[in-house]
Amino acid sequence: MRRCMMLVGFVVVVFCVSCTDKTRVPSDVYPREKMEALMWDMLMADRFSAQFLLKDSAKKNVKQETFKLYEQVFQIHKTNSDEFLKSYKYYLTRPDLTKVIFDSLTARAGRNRDQLYKTMK
Repeated sequence: MRRCMMLVGFVVVVFCVSCTDKTRVPSDVYPREKMEALMWDMLMADRFSAQFLLKDSAKKNVKQETFKLYEQVFQIHKTNSDEFLKSYKYYLTRPDLTKVIFDSLTARAGRNRDQLYKTMK
């Protein structure tokens, strides 16, 4: 009887563990879609800084101007740097979720590049 109860207990534990949603993120972390959109805009701000602000670095403090761009991105997405960093650090601890985000960002960049080349022809 005791063995039967242990077996039932083991099956219940295995069932509960196997049924958890492995893609679910904590409530205080941004969902994947929001994090992806936020990271895309951060990448675009960083790209703008690298391509345009660095050319005018004699007149402007590039680092300060880049942080202003980041703050504008945070305002657009109604967040702040602390919340972004908290979510970003969480995703870095979850390579399975981070890979999905970076794959989506790569695919989006590829689609944008392809669209740009089509319009140039």
